[in-house]
Amino acid sequence: MSSKMRITVRPKKIVRFSKTRVSFYMKYASVVFKTLRKPLFQKFLDWILKRENIKEHKVTKVQVMVFPFRKENGKGLAGKCNGKGEIFIYPKRLEFCRKLIRNCGKEEGYSYIKNRARATFIHELLHIKYSSDEEKVRELTRKYFKIFTQHQNTQNSNTHNI
Repeated sequence: MSSKMRITVRPKKIVRFSKTRVSFYMKYASVVFKTLRKPLFQKFLDWILKRENIKEHKVTKVQVMVFPFRKENGKGLAGKCNGKGEIFIYPKRLEFCRKLIRNCGKEEGYSYIKNRARATFIHELLHIKYSSDEEKVRELTRKYFKIFTQHQNTQNSNTHNI
């Protein structure tokens, strides 16, 4: 799945942002991209594909978008999947991240960004199979994300014991 992943910048949006914002969003996209390509997470995605009987070729592209996406109602979007099997992952807004880091610290902020990206990817991947069943997708996203975090914590605690 990692070979289908790209960081995508919409050139029109770069013009609208300051250098500081562009730099922040480029770094955000890089963190998300690296997080989603980690071997442990990729192995977990393969497991989900097999368990849910989703053919990998159904996912044609995974684009980590550099800039946030605002819906018409003004709310931000974490991700979306279209009928062509393209998955898009969007960042949180800079203001949200600044507030999060100010209130919780840098490490917690990075942890949030990584976990949000993983959960979003799992969610959108499940939409490949359950395209219009949002309730089912949310339920499975919670289930699989919980399994991943428990497995990841087990892996990390085993590393400390070595």
